[in-house]
Amino acid sequence: MLPSITRLSQAPCRLLLSVSRRYQSFSPRPFRVPIPQRSFQSATPLLHKAVEKPKTGEGLQVNYITPDGEKVTVYAKEGDNLLDIAHANDIDLEGACEGSLACSTCHVIVEDKYYDQLEEPSDEENDMLDLAFGLTETSRLGCQVIMSKELDGITVRLPSATRNLQVEKLR
Repeated sequence: MLPSITRLSQAPCRLLLSVSRRYQSFSPRPFRVPIPQRSFQSATPLLHKAVEKPKTGEGLQVNYITPDGEKVTVYAKEGDNLLDIAHANDIDLEGACEGSLACSTCHVIVEDKYYDQLEEPSDEENDMLDLAFGLTETSRLGCQVIMSKELDGITVRLPSATRNLQVEKLR
């Protein structure tokens, strides 16, 4: 009785071997799944750089209006974004995703005359802006507004709240 059980258990193995040999002519490596040799990324990784403050009398002027109405004027170099400038100058502009377009916490409201000088927001930025608290016609994400000479003197208002944090004055 033992030999018949052995023959039955070997039958499926023989079938697999014959199928494998049959398809071997179609593919140089039958039944093998390729293993990637390096990681795959669909987006360029965000590389943060330290914001260097310009020398006195040089640089582009940026005005932030806090939720309390206080105007804070700072100076920045061309190519820096509003989120990094705010963080470098201890201005309370949240950036939960650190500028990777995964949130709307760096939402700012740009003054009309400067809003028209900005590039059109990307689809990804518009998607995130839809989630922003207090959205207006001139809303942008601070991480996507890159300073240029045309934006010298820009004024942006910080909303009173974000989706992550309610900004309140502690007494």
